[in-house]
Amino acid sequence: MGMFSQSVDVVCSAEGQPQSLLWAGDSYTVCAEPVRWYERRQWWAEESRAPLGSGPGVVDHEIWRVQVLPSHTPRGVPEPDEPLTLDLTRHIRSGRWRLLRIHDALRPRTA
Repeated sequence: MGMFSQSVDVVCSAEGQPQSLLWAGDSYTVCAEPVRWYERRQWWAEESRAPLGSGPGVVDHEIWRVQVLPSHTPRGVPEPDEPLTLDLTRHIRSGRWRLLRIHDALRPRTA
């Protein structure tokens, strides 16, 4: 599994679930129900104080695991056999999205 942080543009449903994304110039469509959870972050290393009652965004990261397929593939290029599984995070206060992880287990392999 690769872990890094890269900006992505995400389009969400009215309920706030990711539906599609633009990453590295390519468009992807979410093809399975996304899963959401929260992870603790080392806020004390980034903030001088955490105001009482301000957990989401200060103490926790909102993480979404999505499975995506390319929205369109060039003519002559076969469709991928498996979706790509990505972990995304949304910064609560700014609304900006970052790509955190690409799961290698589901990435197509070449010989």
